[in-house]
Order: sequence, then C-alpha cells, then structure tokens
Amino acid sequence: MTSRERVTRALRKEPTDRVPIFMWFHPRTTRQLAQRLEIAPCDVAEAMGNDICQTWVNNNYAMEGIVHEQDGEGHTDLWGIGWVRRFDFNQIERFPLAGAAPEQVLRYRFPEEHSDFLLSLMTPVIERRRDFYIGCDVSPCIFEMYWRLRGMEDALLDMAEAPALANEMFRRCAGFSIALGEAACERYALDWFWTGDDVAGQRAMMMSPAAWRELIKPHLERVFAVGRTRGLPVAYHCCGALRPIIPDLIEIGMDILNPVQANCPGMDALELKREFGSRIAFMGGVDTQGVLPFGSVEQVRRATRRLIDGMTSDGGGYILAASHTIPPNAPEENVFAMYEEAGVSREEIFDRAAQIRARAAAGPSR
Repeated sequence: MTSRERVTRALRKEPTDRVPIFMWFHPRTTRQLAQRLEIAPCDVAEAMGNDICQTWVNNNYAMEGIVHEQDGEGHTDLWGIGWVRRFDFNQIERFPLAGAAPEQVLRYRFPEEHSDFLLSLMTPVIERRRDFYIGCDVSPCIFEMYWRLRGMEDALLDMAEAPALANEMFRRCAGFSIALGEAACERYALDWFWTGDDVAGQRAMMMSPAAWRELIKPHLERVFAVGRTRGLPVAYHCCGALRPIIPDLIEIGMDILNPVQANCPGMDALELKREFGSRIAFMGGVDTQGVLPFGSVEQVRRATRRLIDGMTSDGGGYILAASHTIPPNAPEENVFAMYEEAGVSREEIFDRAAQIRARAAAGPSR
C-alpha cells in the first residue's frame, strides 16, 4: 500500500496495512537520528516512515523553513518580521507593527509581490507525489499571523479595545492565506489543504471563545472554503487547549484536527475521539512531554497501542503524530518502540535509510 493510499483510506475509515504516520522532530532529534541512520537531516522524516509530505507557503516558511546553524543568527523575513535563532528554533525579536498607531497598521501591505516565490516552495514536494500524500500549508492564517506582525500584547488589546481594527487586519491576514491557497490549488495536485492558527495555550484559549467566534471564526471559514470548494480535506493545526471551539471548527468545515495536545485540559485524545470521531479525523496525541521522553519502553508500547487502538476504534480516522515535536531527550529505544507499535520496524527504518544513501550516491538522475 502506498502512503497516498494509506492516508486516503484512513481518512475514509477504510482498512489499511498500518496506521498512517506524520511525525515531526525537534531539530536536535533530527540531527541525532540523521547521525544514527547515516543520512542527511532532510531525509530523516522519509526514513522514519512519514506518509505525508508538505511545506509552508506562508509565514511559517520564515519560522521553520529558514535554518540557521548557530543560536544568535537571524533574518528579517518578507513580512518585515525579525527572527533570531534561540534554543534551536527561530524566535521573533522584532514585530514590525508593535506600538504602531491604527492608521500605520492599516497601511501595512502583505508581500504579495513574492507570492510566486512562496508558491515555488511546493515544487520539490510535488516531485514526491508518487511516494507521498501531498499537502500545502497556508498557515498562520489569521490571529497568529497578526500577532507576529503586531506583537501578542497589542494584538490581544486590539481585539478588546479596537475590535474594528482587529477585524479588518484579520480579514487581510486571511485574505493573504486564501490567495496563496487558491493559487496553490490551481497550480498543484494536492491531497489535502493544511491550515493553522494557534489561538490556545497550555491551560486555556488566548482569548474568550466568544471573542474568537466574533472576530476570527468568520475569516477562518473563508480560509477553509478554499479546500472545501475543491473537494480537499481541510486539516487545521492549533496547539493547546482549544476544546471550547472544536464544534465551531467542525461547523465551518474542519476535517482533520492536529496536534491534539493530550496534556492540556479537555484535550484527551480518546475522549475527543468518542465525542467528535464520527465527524472528523485526528492527527496527533502522542505524549511528547511525559511518556515518550520519561517512560520505560514497555510504557511507551502500551501508551502507543492504547492510542492507536482507541483512535481507530471505528475503523480509522487517525494519523499517528506527536502532540509536539519528538524531543531530543526521548530515548532512542522509546522512539523505535513507538514506531514498532505503529507497524514500522527498526529494520524497515534502517533499510529505508540504506536506500536513501544509495539514492544520494547515485546522484540526482533517479
């Protein structure tokens, strides 16, 4: 069964040879696995059995797609946001609209002139269409995009004290995501449409559900419509405790929820499956804060088996993924035990790494 067939059938709740996998790794974890498997870091996800291949065409490219070798190195992106690498990840150090007056905020223009470049980031992904289920990531879509421009404090204050300004800027943020998404759908043969907008923290949402419904939900519905009108499954990423708005997300067209941070209030994966599993699929739920880094191999096996069995109790509707990135302190034996419970053996991973090495040695003419 190909990866594309595996994911497609799982989302339809049809039998598969194993649960689909889309695992994300901390940068240091990626380097550790690359060294262990004797391959380039960019090939780790493939070697480990990921079934999905996608990339960012919006501002997440600036956060995750531009890689610096050392902490302290940085860049200013196409949106005017300043980034610096801290503790292995790019972090924002300059918000171009922080402290700006409303009229200055409204003069801001998105980098539409760079849309062709951003969309071209999909080219190497599409070249892998034969081997993977293909997606295009247009996140961050609304609130998360705005606070990257405005700063978190000012963005939240705008929602409370200047809702008309916030609503207009949310409309523009969504509009840029929509334009990129529509162009990507026209240019490329996609399997799903990936969206995202972090609006929740570890304990609760960043704003009230009522404020989210008034100011963000209508614009997110417009973003979702890009995929829905083209018959594509719509995946939505939001970290944290977003339980209060899951019914709303379903109402406006979400098909797959990621990453299901089970340690957050209201986000137990199996409970969400029981409540919403007849209407949506899930991707995530692997505990990367407790069991995987600190449990025994047997505890990891039991937790993984319980998660997979529970999340596929109705025949499917689940993609195995981490609730966050796989941390560098997760013991190698625990990581391989998780994969083995998902139907991917250590031998299979090392065999795939050997094939990747052979492909690299043969050159680009494969």
